Amino acid sequence: MSNTYTYLAILVGAVCVYFLIRIFFFPQARTVSSDLIQGALVGFGLAFVSAQIYARIKAKKVNGWITMFGLGEPRNGMFLRAAHAQLFPGPVNVPQEAMYWWTNVDGAGRALSGVHDYVMHFPPGQLPPNHAFWSITMGDAGNHFVANPINRYSVGGITSNAGDRTGLAQNPDGSVDIYIQKAAPAGHESNWLPAPSGNFILWLRVYIPGEAILQGKYTTPPVAEVR
Repeated sequence: MSNTYTYLAILVGAVCVYFLIRIFFFPQARTVSSDLIQGALVGFGLAFVSAQIYARIKAKKVNGWITMFGLGEPRNGMFLRAAHAQLFPGPVNVPQEAMYWWTNVDGAGRALSGVHDYVMHFPPGQLPPNHAFWSITMGDAGNHFVANPINRYSVGGITSNAGDRTGLAQNPDGSVDIYIQKAAPAGHESNWLPAPSGNFILWLRVYIPGEAILQGKYTTPPVAEVR
């Protein structure tokens, strides 16, 4: 939920209100061409603002992570599809195939930045339940992959009843910490997701998600700043 889109929606909404007030309360000489242009602009503006508002109503935000249920469902109407596209642009699968989360803030609501070091702590047995695989992917402020010395752009793997095949080192109690920072964390390189020097965004994807996710019972842990 970028502030840029929020400000843009407010601006577009204000312009639309201005045009509507001007048309209905201060009528002037009208032509077909001017009516068509104003109608198109107001219609586009109201559609954009409505999609932005509806996206914020439908989105679920927990611990800074944003998700939406029902993405990609064939029965979705155009309005719901437009709302989904505001927060999850690009092709998406139905929930039974994949679920998606993203965040650009830590658990306290502060923008994620490579200036700081972060840890994402998964309690024992609380890695994302799935029947295929899961991943956390790093993107810079423009949502592009981040060049790094180990060519690692995501962490994750398979965690199911068949066992853990993520390659992530566990703590003695079975929990897992993912270290999200620019410099390599000494002794924890296997769990390191390299970050850029500036702001960044994280994407969590879970393929063939477990029932806890599909029923909305799974809680994605926050990204906690440690330095």
